[in-house]
Amino acid sequence: MSIPNDRRVLPQPDVRQDVVTALGIDEQEGAFEPVRPTAAPEGAPNVVLVVLDDLGFGSSSAFGGPCRMPTADRLAADGLRYTRFHVTALCSPTRQSLMTGRNHHSVGMGATTEMATSAPGYTGFRPRSAATLARTLQGNGYSTAAFGKWHQTPPAEISPVGPFDRWPTGEGFDHFYGFMACEMNHWYPLLYEGTTPVEPSRRPEDGYHLSEDLVDRAVDWVHTQRTMTPDRPFFTYLAFGASHAPLHVAPGWRERYRGEFDGGWDELRETTLARQRALGVVPPHAELSPWPDGVPHWDDLDADRRRLGARFMETFAGFTEHADTQLGRFVAELEALGELDDTVFVYLLGDNGASGEGGIEGTHVEHRLGHGLVDDPADMIGHLDEIGGPASYPIAPVGWALAMNTPYQWTKQVASHFGGTRDGLVVHWPRGITDGGGLRHQFHHVSDVLPTILECAGIPQPTSVDGVAQQPIEGTSMRYSFGDPQAPDRRRTQYFEMCGNRGIYHEGWTAVTRHGIPWEMVPTRSGAFREDVWELYDTTADPSQAHDVAAEHPETLARLRDLFLVEAAKYQVFPLDDRVTERENPQLAGRLDLVGDRASVTYRGSTRRLIEETTPNVKNRSHAVVADIEAPGSGGTGVLVSQGGRFGGWALYVLDGRACYVYNHFAMRRHTIRAEHAMGPGRHEVRMDFTYDGGGVGKGGVATLRVDGHEVGTVRVDATIPYYFSFDETFDVGVDLGTPVTDDYPAGDNAFTGRVHTVRVDLTGADREQDEAGLRHRVMASH
Repeated sequence: MSIPNDRRVLPQPDVRQDVVTALGIDEQEGAFEPVRPTAAPEGAPNVVLVVLDDLGFGSSSAFGGPCRMPTADRLAADGLRYTRFHVTALCSPTRQSLMTGRNHHSVGMGATTEMATSAPGYTGFRPRSAATLARTLQGNGYSTAAFGKWHQTPPAEISPVGPFDRWPTGEGFDHFYGFMACEMNHWYPLLYEGTTPVEPSRRPEDGYHLSEDLVDRAVDWVHTQRTMTPDRPFFTYLAFGASHAPLHVAPGWRERYRGEFDGGWDELRETTLARQRALGVVPPHAELSPWPDGVPHWDDLDADRRRLGARFMETFAGFTEHADTQLGRFVAELEALGELDDTVFVYLLGDNGASGEGGIEGTHVEHRLGHGLVDDPADMIGHLDEIGGPASYPIAPVGWALAMNTPYQWTKQVASHFGGTRDGLVVHWPRGITDGGGLRHQFHHVSDVLPTILECAGIPQPTSVDGVAQQPIEGTSMRYSFGDPQAPDRRRTQYFEMCGNRGIYHEGWTAVTRHGIPWEMVPTRSGAFREDVWELYDTTADPSQAHDVAAEHPETLARLRDLFLVEAAKYQVFPLDDRVTERENPQLAGRLDLVGDRASVTYRGSTRRLIEETTPNVKNRSHAVVADIEAPGSGGTGVLVSQGGRFGGWALYVLDGRACYVYNHFAMRRHTIRAEHAMGPGRHEVRMDFTYDGGGVGKGGVATLRVDGHEVGTVRVDATIPYYFSFDETFDVGVDLGTPVTDDYPAGDNAFTGRVHTVRVDLTGADREQDEAGLRHRVMASH
């Protein structure tokens, strides 16, 4: 007997067959029904959801920008472009809202996962009452796979012991191949297949690049899925690391843009706006919004800074075009399989506005800016041709970010203004969209994607998933607009908030207040939220928020400010939290700390791929690293333990039998100890003691190296890395995965040729010291 199910309860209840009455199979009269997986609704389309990172509304050619994106152009020509589509201003919150159909605070993602607290809107833990799009489609008969960036798992759970229910394969994806961090080195990525760490079999010198790898894997998966289960629709989520820092792309792609940005960011804003008007993605009366104080105009720069700035933008554009071109290979495969016309293809051209976290000058090594260190342009010019290559970890100056967000104000992080929250969206579905090349000007939000896809698939919003009652979906389906460009907006109100920057949209009006400046690594002010100045814009008359009319309409401003309070209270936005660095530290943030109060942790020799938050914090304090090893006859060579990589970190290693230690300070200076004599074969203890100077964060200290209790060398480290070694590199025992901390050993082939029994990390000093500057330091460059 079948149990009626309207697909609102997932998984669907089992279907029980009639009780068997025959004694033997020879007496059984009727045939039994085989157990079958849940079938998708009749005619349900495939779904492809693609997200590019840190792009900005005015970046892509599909929306008038300078980055040539042939795939976006093609899909837009046959589909729809949404010109008033909004995200949350940071990546984790946008992705959590995208996957759940709820506002980001409603599902605990008020900021990035690395900035989670214990406040309800900021925990970083998706509530089980908000099932993901993947889980809903999976429960309705779809094959599901995710490729690329996944930045929604709490850091304390990104370890070999999990738990894994908030990894992609625990959130509804049958298959995952990608990275768990906020960013990734595209030449030397550290990846996962499912929950198993993997490294690419090729290297940059072999022609490897992460964007190409992701598309290769996605193509292979779709082909396999179509071969094995052609009766099941598929859901493919492809989240590129591009165009988030580091800007990594082969020189040939960068060279496609040689000279195109020599006119500078002011000129680019003008030409982009002209193209946007011609395309119709902004109204004819749209103006350029005001330029922020403190950011130089192009004419203010000297010749070297212009040359350097142009190279950064050439690299950004080449990186972006390269990713879009790889996506074109995936689209071509869908077409060859005959699946493209019956695929709802949603292409989100950015998870926030373009990033201004590169500061005024940009940088050759992003992590330096995250700690308030500004590269000297004269020094960067000497590395001009390295930008984009494996020896660099670059991010572009804020002037280009402002140009990439044309015609809007501000950048990523700034949720108050459209420059931080408005991105281009392309929807392609020939079977369901007949107005190919059409524009849609309805106001929409990233939380609207999930209900749109469910409606296209004929799937109701579930009321119960895995035994948990579901909280209401807060998004509004955009399906109504597919066939009617004049349809009135169905989303009339939307709040925005990120790091204290906040705003409210209601029926064409926006009331906004900016609380911080994203490219100020050490803020110049720390004003109270109640002191923030609110602005008011009538976006019907002024679509780019160019003219603040707060003084002319005080009653409207007061009404919208009250509405923000109502919406913010409803969706768990309070208490507002503008802390950044403090929230990077789990103890200061008040969230789960995997290490806790332990002052000593011992790792086996096979330990790999531990992110910083899951290991003892050796920064800003005295500590010791002790390796118990078995050396071969030659004394061995290779890495005993490492943390970080080429652009910052430390390693204990053996070079031709000699024990060594290196401290890499942002690739600006490497402090190295190399023992004079080689170790003999057999068991040894290699120990490094670091005595921290104290007196604040990022101070210096003395490293002392000992072998079997005998001192073999010391080095004075004049400054240390205070906040994080890396967001993409890891702590590894017996090897240095990713990029090497030192040039004393190569990338990849650097495992210790003997045996590492254990490595112990002891925290020997006082608790982490904090000074006022450290507490206010902004570490946002990689989010």
